[in-house]
Amino acid sequence: MAQIYKIYMNETVLILADFVPSKTENTQTISIQDIELQKLFKQSEIDKAPKTYLYVNKDFETVFQNLKSKLKIIKAAGGLVKNGDGDYLFIYRLGKWDLPKGKVEDNEKMKEAAVREVEEECGIKINYLGKKITTSYHTYYLRNGEFVLKATNWYEMGVNKVPKLIPQTAEDITKAEWRHVDQFDEVRANTYPIIENLIKKLK
Repeated sequence: MAQIYKIYMNETVLILADFVPSKTENTQTISIQDIELQKLFKQSEIDKAPKTYLYVNKDFETVFQNLKSKLKIIKAAGGLVKNGDGDYLFIYRLGKWDLPKGKVEDNEKMKEAAVREVEEECGIKINYLGKKITTSYHTYYLRNGEFVLKATNWYEMGVNKVPKLIPQTAEDITKAEWRHVDQFDEVRANTYPIIENLIKKLK
């Protein structure tokens, strides 16, 4: 499978690749000189419609690593959890549908953090930890004004039967629900581009 990097900035995304991806919307091709993440992030807050910035070049990997080297990286991990009936776990946090995830603690492995966060945020026990699905990237500002890049590893997970879900209200999670793939429309209509990109892989 061809490599591609997507860095999300609010509803906008910067794609780095050595080919032109299909099915991109409101696409603007940019040059290496235009790849200033903070500038693009601020523009994303102004734009009325989401944009797709596209950088296509054989040196895209070098460009991506260079971007990472200039920013503080926040590591996080989460899971796409399937139950015994074949339904998937979603949480509702701060007005949007999301997937359980959280920051990786010091000296904690990514997989361990992913399982811990899912169990804490949804009140369940993970019975199966599968392969990594992908790593997602998005930018934001910390409260101290520092501009950071969050790298989140997402893993396949499973639980036996259909356990009751207990949303972690202390983390602003107001709902946790099991959804079949045929019931994703409501989620897709009110979620983050990163999450929409993840659940596309299930169809």
